[in-house]
This record gives sequence, C-alpha cells and structure tokens, in this order.
Amino acid sequence: MVSKNVLRKLSNQELESYLKEGNRFVPEAVQIAFEILEERGRIFSEQEKTALQQLIQNKKEEEVAKRIEEVEVWKDHITEDPEAVKLYSRRTIFVSSVFFSPIPGSILLFLNLVKLKKYLASFLALAFGFLFFMFQKYVLASHFDFGTTSRYSPEIGVIAVGALGLLVISVLATPKKLPYRAESYILPVILCAGTAVLMYFYFQEWFSFYPFARAIHLFRQ
Repeated sequence: MVSKNVLRKLSNQELESYLKEGNRFVPEAVQIAFEILEERGRIFSEQEKTALQQLIQNKKEEEVAKRIEEVEVWKDHITEDPEAVKLYSRRTIFVSSVFFSPIPGSILLFLNLVKLKKYLASFLALAFGFLFFMFQKYVLASHFDFGTTSRYSPEIGVIAVGALGLLVISVLATPKKLPYRAESYILPVILCAGTAVLMYFYFQEWFSFYPFARAIHLFRQ
C-alpha cells in the first residue's frame, strides 16, 4: 500500500520521476504523486493529464495481466492435441498427496518429469515425497496431538504442505503453460489403492494422522 505521507516528503523533482513514461512505480503511487504536485501548484495541461491517466490505466492493466499470468502458471493446461505429451495432472497429484500421502503424488510427478527429460527434478520430486512422508510423521508425532477435531488441526496443515511442495516442484520444473493430454487414471488409482491397503495394515505406525486412514481404521473396527 502506498503512503501519501511518505510521498509528501519527496521533492517536486523526485515526484516528477513518478510521472515519466516507463517508470516502475505502481499506479497508485503515480496517482498520488500527481495529486501532490497539483497541491503544490504544478499546472498540468489537458494533454498531460490525458497522457498521465493513460499511463496509470496501462499500469493497472499490466498488474491485472501479471496476476492472471501468475495464476495460469499453477493451472493444468490440458489439450486434445494428439501430438501433445501425456502427463498426470497437477490436480491428480495434489489430491492423491492430500488423501494418500505424498508418496503416490511424488511417483506421478516423477514420471511426468522423466517424460519431460527433467531428470534431476524428477529425482528431487521422488526424494521429496518419501522424505517428507517420514518428516511429517516425526513432526506430528513429536509436537502435536492427533486427537484434535478442529478444522485448523495441525495434521491437515502439515499434509497440505507436502502436497503444495510437490506442486511447487511441478511448477518450477515444467515449462510454463505447457499444453498436455491427461494421462490415464489407472496408475493413480493403483497407487492410491495400494496406499489404502498400507493404511489398513499400518495405520498406527505410519498413517494415523491421515483423515482418510482414520476412516479406514474406523471401518476396520
């Protein structure tokens, strides 16, 4: 947020730099600099005012475009183009990581990155999934009470961090807005089903903080 009081401390010459074409200041700062200069008696012609308003509008449009671009980077860009590479979607990776631990999600991301020939990132994703799984068990077992029923329970927060970590690796390692065809759900289902079996038999040892594992455990009882 731009403070008008801060800009008031600047000289007229410094404020004039806010009005120059190509400056890096945010549109709010440009508008405030213009208002302060007017208060100090600077006379702007109608042509200058029009140019200045256009500059502010262009900056606002650039900010909107930048925000849209930032959001687009995180989205799945699925296409029907038969020439496009087939990958597992980020949504599939995220959901499998939240409900079934980061291990199945990291395996899917590993396969994606291998297909894209991002070998270093692929092994990083795989290592992250397995290491974070062990790390979160240690953190939750050592510092938190599994019995909380709050929607802000630490288990959910830590689990979400693991899933988000895989998404970050995916975003950083995958070419921006890469169009791809959605890979079959067969392998994700197999991985999640296999993890569900492990949850059934090793609930107390490894999965007691997963809500889905708790549901399986209740069914088992």
